Amino acid sequence: MADEPLAELDGKTPMQVAKTPNMDRLASKGVIGAANTTPEGMSTSSDVTNMGILGFDPIKYYKGRGAIEAASLGIPMETRDAAFRMNLVSTDGEIMIDSSADHISNREAHELVETIDRKLSSNLIKFYPGVSYRNIMIWRGGSDNVSCMAPYKIHGKPIKDYYPNGDGDSKLRSLIEDSYEILDNHPVNRKRRDEGHLAANMIWFWGESRLPEIPSFLSLTGMSGSVIAGVDLIKGLGRMVGLSVADVPGATGYVDTNFAGKAQYALTELEKHDFVWVHVEAPDEAGHESDIEKKIKAIEDCDTLVLGNILGGIEARNYDFRLLLMPDHPTPIATGAHSPDRVPFLLFDSTKQQPNTLPMDERGALDTKLIVDYTPDLLKMLLDS
Repeated sequence: MADEPLAELDGKTPMQVAKTPNMDRLASKGVIGAANTTPEGMSTSSDVTNMGILGFDPIKYYKGRGAIEAASLGIPMETRDAAFRMNLVSTDGEIMIDSSADHISNREAHELVETIDRKLSSNLIKFYPGVSYRNIMIWRGGSDNVSCMAPYKIHGKPIKDYYPNGDGDSKLRSLIEDSYEILDNHPVNRKRRDEGHLAANMIWFWGESRLPEIPSFLSLTGMSGSVIAGVDLIKGLGRMVGLSVADVPGATGYVDTNFAGKAQYALTELEKHDFVWVHVEAPDEAGHESDIEKKIKAIEDCDTLVLGNILGGIEARNYDFRLLLMPDHPTPIATGAHSPDRVPFLLFDSTKQQPNTLPMDERGALDTKLIVDYTPDLLKMLLDS
């Protein structure tokens, strides 16, 4: 959700331009701070930043992305196995065109992954469908000592310059190249081209990882909890630490997600648990697409359809509550990639409301004196305030 000032918005950010009456209302009676969510020496990725926000030190527990998403899908893994995120991507055989394959549908993606698994799997290597372009490959007994580039970082660049490098790289490269031969003329992709969509004609590995040894959220906090999300990464983090995972119909991880459904399910989960973690991917995806209007609309939908409905439900139930609201990292329109810059956060306690003039946006993050450099402290602030 966080961004940088844009000339197209007269020097403002999408957060500053978006109409966010619910965030504004909470900010006027809450606390605004700024957080560094990327630990020094680590990459700014959603798995790293969200692990910290959830209260777990990524420097201590992070072992890579693939295993987290595998956990979300319930894929069996042992500590000796390597897990890889496997995107379905669009290429012309040489250039990375789109790392999301034009946000391919689940149905189409599953058919393509099933074809890949049928033709390329072995006793050691297995392919699993996930959500849309986000899928998983497990290499039994494989190594995660290999460097794989996230595909969204190489749009418009030659793919061979960014092939995996390290243990087992020749096998990974051959799977990538073989996938292009299998998928480029697949019936799903012939139909997609006829309908004006990009073909999902190659697999791309990244997020190399192993299973971490991580404590439960209950043992960390003494609370039970639930996670509401549309993407496997967030569900996987929740499942790894023992949170219940609610599956919201129509939650896509994109701007067409079921915003209101996430609020409805959050309220249902709050009747069963002490803590609910709600994640919305839409502003991030709009940032990756460098689409200003789409990002503003996504932020407004988060405010009205998610936050607004949650607040309405909480107030109707007459709950006392505490709330932490924040982006996990900036995804600036200008670059279309994640940024390690500070993000604003909002802490609200319905029993300890206080006047505040700082806005819940990047200006507030610049002006606040409340700076959090160790991300797990945010959860302590939320629970101990």
